[in-house]
Amino acid sequence: MSDTNTLLNQLRIDRGPEPTTRGRSKLPLIAGALVAAALGAGGWIAVTARANDSPVPATTDAAPLLPPGAATAPASGSVLDASGYVVARRQATVSAKITGKVVAVLIEEGQRVEAGEVIARLDDANARAALAHAQAEVEQQRARLVAMRVALDNAVPTFDRSRRQFAAAVISAQSFDDAKANYDTARTSLDVAARAVEVAEASFALAQRNLDDTVVRAPFGGIVTVKAAQEGEMVSPVSAGGGFTRTGIGTVVDMDSLEVEVDVSENFISRVRPEQRAAITLNAYPDRRLAGRVIAIIPTADRAKATVKVRVGFEQKDAAILPEMGARVAFLGNDTE
Repeated sequence: MSDTNTLLNQLRIDRGPEPTTRGRSKLPLIAGALVAAALGAGGWIAVTARANDSPVPATTDAAPLLPPGAATAPASGSVLDASGYVVARRQATVSAKITGKVVAVLIEEGQRVEAGEVIARLDDANARAALAHAQAEVEQQRARLVAMRVALDNAVPTFDRSRRQFAAAVISAQSFDDAKANYDTARTSLDVAARAVEVAEASFALAQRNLDDTVVRAPFGGIVTVKAAQEGEMVSPVSAGGGFTRTGIGTVVDMDSLEVEVDVSENFISRVRPEQRAAITLNAYPDRRLAGRVIAIIPTADRAKATVKVRVGFEQKDAAILPEMGARVAFLGNDTE
């Protein structure tokens, strides 16, 4: 047994203690790693402290500053946003009531006109001739009326005398009947002449109206946005002439009637109500908010688009607002009066 142990001990490898130089070579690496970790931790702490000390920009819903004189809108959140266009509730393409040739156009684009102001004139030669003819007819019928009145005045005493003579049996019945027939004829002719005068005067008024229709006037005050006709062209209230006849002189827009029309999805129309306050932003002036208010909700939906039209009016007029401008409307929730 001792021999076996002796043999095993002889076969065992004696490793002995490791050299101290190997342990010393690892010490600088460990120390460097510790220093780098300490420096990194210190830098992270400094950056974190600096970030905590810097102010954090606060978000706000306040409206942007407006230029002087611009309408202001409440700086509150909107419950719904929609887009649309500026439209004029009052605009008209002005045309003549009769067909005629234009001899003068007195408007230009951008010009302001007042209600009743002359904007164009048509050739009135035929209208003036018809008026003169109607005036002559009136004079003729009035003269005829005078003649019928004289005839009646002469027939009245003759009839009265014949009636007394017939009662006294001085004249025959035939003579009395002749006198009565003359009286009845004179009285009827006077009535017919009086009606003829009325007809002639009505014809004269019609001719005068036709002459007045050769002058085209503005129906209301506004700005001319379109000049459609020129001197020498034919105009007509209806389309005629194979496309060579104008149907209008120009377009007048009442700038005081401008408003915004937007289409609101029918799924969200419950968020909009009449008189609700709104903030309007024009695409042309994105840095301006204009105060508005819901005028009306059109009581019908568009089946194709599944939308409902809403009219929004401006609370303050502005010369920068023009028809057909694109606009965005924010319907405000806290509508406090």
